[in-house]
Amino acid sequence: MSAIFITPRISIYESELELRFVRASGPGGQNVNKVSSAVELRFDAARCPSLPPEVLARLLRLAGSRASTSGVILIDARVHRQQWRNRQDAIARLVELIRRAAVPRTPRIATRPGAAAQQRRVSEKRLQGERKKARRRPETND
Repeated sequence: MSAIFITPRISIYESELELRFVRASGPGGQNVNKVSSAVELRFDAARCPSLPPEVLARLLRLAGSRASTSGVILIDARVHRQQWRNRQDAIARLVELIRRAAVPRTPRIATRPGAAAQQRRVSEKRLQGERKKARRRPETND
């Protein structure tokens, strides 16, 4: 059982990945009709013991439509003509996705605009109002 190292604290076993080989569309001539070179990788993230809960939550959010409601991530790789290259591509994409999820987002620090910026904003609003006023029909005093 070989492990795939993602970060120093996170690694997954290849046995946790379910690989299915299907026929790919696209170039390949007659070969495309008889060789299953496309790879569907399924990873049950919800049941993976090495993923901390906060990483799991970020991973499922990053995966978006590739993740099911039960926490299974599906990655489809069919770019290359060789099965082994598509397999490597699918695993590399999963590893990159988990690495991105392992990095916590830095919280945004709320800041206020400076006095000069507020002054610019107000003067720009006033100028815009004057431009619009100049476009109106002139008022007649009857």
